[in-house]
Amino acid sequence: MVIRDIYFLENIQKTGSLVVGVYEDGTLTPSAAKLDKNLNGEISKKVKKLAFKGKLSNSEAFAAENETFHKIILVGFGEQGKKFSNFEFEQLGAAILKASQCQDSEISVLLSQDDINVVSNSFPTLVAFGLMLKSWNFDKYKSKKDEKNKLKRVNFVVTDVETTQAAFNELKKLSDGIFLTREVVSEPANVIYPESLANTAMDELKALGVDVQILTKKDMTELDMGALLGVAQGSVNEPRLVVLHWDGNQNSNEKPIAVVGKGVTFDSGGISIKPDEGMYEMRYDMAGAGVVLGLLKAAALNKLPVNLVGIMALVENMPSGSAQRPGDIVKSMSGQTIEIMSTDAEGRLILADALWYVQEKYQPSTIIDLATLTGAIVVALGHEFAGLFSNNDTLANQIKASAEETGEKVWRMPLSKHFDESINSDIADMMNLSKPGTRAGGTTAAQFLKRFIKDSDTQWAHIDIAGVETTKDDLFMCSHGVTGFGVHLLYDFLKKTRCK
Repeated sequence: MVIRDIYFLENIQKTGSLVVGVYEDGTLTPSAAKLDKNLNGEISKKVKKLAFKGKLSNSEAFAAENETFHKIILVGFGEQGKKFSNFEFEQLGAAILKASQCQDSEISVLLSQDDINVVSNSFPTLVAFGLMLKSWNFDKYKSKKDEKNKLKRVNFVVTDVETTQAAFNELKKLSDGIFLTREVVSEPANVIYPESLANTAMDELKALGVDVQILTKKDMTELDMGALLGVAQGSVNEPRLVVLHWDGNQNSNEKPIAVVGKGVTFDSGGISIKPDEGMYEMRYDMAGAGVVLGLLKAAALNKLPVNLVGIMALVENMPSGSAQRPGDIVKSMSGQTIEIMSTDAEGRLILADALWYVQEKYQPSTIIDLATLTGAIVVALGHEFAGLFSNNDTLANQIKASAEETGEKVWRMPLSKHFDESINSDIADMMNLSKPGTRAGGTTAAQFLKRFIKDSDTQWAHIDIAGVETTKDDLFMCSHGVTGFGVHLLYDFLKKTRCK
């Protein structure tokens, strides 16, 4: 379920509940104070009686004594005069949802330019965006839905309806991309496997003007993608490589930006099988490919004037009589050979061929890959930050700036000659794990990928999203489950770097 009925109005309508803001010191926001005068101090008296302090995201509801609405919901707007970040506006929307969703089917939210220290009137759109993102949950397979969450429609009472609505339209289309990512990543592996995910990409994107090509096992064999095919050979579900091309700036001679996603639709570990505990979560191991899919949808819906190539490398990693073994040597599309030390270090293998393919065919100026690549990055950064690795300071700083803006946080991690040398093999060009004792598994995996960037002039970034693709707390704009981390981040990056 997700709340899609969001409207911007000039005046308060007769509705179930009304949301008003209160600052941290207990004073009402200007819009709430103006209404309070018309209600003979009803709101301010209740705030005082409840001793309510409006710390950001705090809330309290009480029965109203007027005919326009029967409940008033107080929501904390934090410190008066504080400058909000975009992500804090979204958090405010999430707080409004949390305070309201069990109250009524329809609410109104009172916001004005004077309530918050901002220059633009578009801030209500960010509040509405946060509310909508937070409302999403994956209940597709529940025979009985949660009846406690009554909220269906939200009216934002704002000062400039036309400007606000126009700004929100873009964010609503961006949310369509984020929700698509969340949905496909949430699906179980008996529903989403390489062929079905490739077909989903075709169904979702072709009608939007995205060129969709699907490479089969036969196509990849002809391209000598031995690294990717080696991972896939143990499964009855054959691999796919999905190529998505959005030509949004046809008049430009600029080389495209490429976004490459790891799509292991289920990762058992292969012959190096994973322990039973938590293995069910390995349906999420295609989150990188899911981000590519959602990003391309958001870009196409909003007609971003950027030339963008998305690659979804899709396999299932299973143990069987035909599965790849530890000790095998495979030859990648680049011609470089790889000694397989563990079949559970498979994501870097499929990305190696996907990275080489996109460079051979499209010669992109910038490549960004996303992958649930290593447990080591979770040990290093927990569940709040994704690991960022890059060969280019400018690109890394641009991604970090978008991370601050969107709340999808990244932390730059090191690359070094020592870590690169740690993956050298005695009998092949490299190993898919580093030498024993090296540790730094997130970095050695990134060093492996870096060997498949052909030209040092090509800007490249690797984002390890293993710790952030799902959440059990309030770090991201969803209640629990799949976050869609990366779609908003990279959409913001594209707008700031290519859509000026």
